[in-house]
Amino acid sequence: MRVIPTLTLLALGAAAAVQAADEPKRELLQPPTSQIPSPITDRFALTGTFQSGSVSTIARYDQSPVLAGTTIDGEKLLGLDDRVNKGSIGLMFRLTERNRFSFDYFKLTRHGDAVLNQVVIVGSNTYRVSDRLLTDLDLRVLGFTYTYSFLKTERFELGGGLGIRIGQGEGAGEVPARRLRDTFDGVAPLPTLTLDGTWRFTKRFSFNGRVQYFAVHTGGVDGSLANYHGDVQYRAFKNLAVGVGYSSFKILVDSADPGNTGRLDFAVRGPEFFLRASF
Repeated sequence: MRVIPTLTLLALGAAAAVQAADEPKRELLQPPTSQIPSPITDRFALTGTFQSGSVSTIARYDQSPVLAGTTIDGEKLLGLDDRVNKGSIGLMFRLTERNRFSFDYFKLTRHGDAVLNQVVIVGSNTYRVSDRLLTDLDLRVLGFTYTYSFLKTERFELGGGLGIRIGQGEGAGEVPARRLRDTFDGVAPLPTLTLDGTWRFTKRFSFNGRVQYFAVHTGGVDGSLANYHGDVQYRAFKNLAVGVGYSSFKILVDSADPGNTGRLDFAVRGPEFFLRASF
């Protein structure tokens, strides 16, 4: 009849021993240390970001390597918005103390409606002066990044790693009066080198920065991708932070590849506001 109470006491003792083993050791007569919530200690984070930024688009699509198309300023010539409000989301998982995976995604859609004041040649199509040209552009970018923190202290973390950004672009230009229409659709995976750092300079405030870069020079194609981000966040609650920052995303491609010659210079940059839930 005393078996159950005895087993219960043994189980409680074992649980207490396991809990004591899991707790970090501290010096005798010293108070226990408490971990300060910050991006350095977070094991998971979900971030929602709103950015109000400027956009610039310079593009050219050639009919052939010797028959160049018109260099187009998308905002001035096509009437595309040069200011945009866009949202993005990001996820971070810390697998161990020094190993992290992060994911981010954003989408940018713009429309243009302009009467041309010059002749525009796009590939084999020619758009005339006074043509009313309607333009639709849609860009989606999905990023995956792995970083290893080679420096990690209570207040500072610095890591480097590799990532890949998958960009998909869709576009169409149309002159309804002449039933003239051009479309394009392309997907490109781009690897990136990453440098990521955090400095918690007070109990609730931290500065965070990230640089991602990639460049290629091969097969008649010169291209680069640069993504810069910096922010200051305030840890309002244990699992919730708010912050303001600035980011810049730029793609540059100059291709002399036969059958696909042209140039694209695209950039979006500006201040942002975000909410970050984490634990």
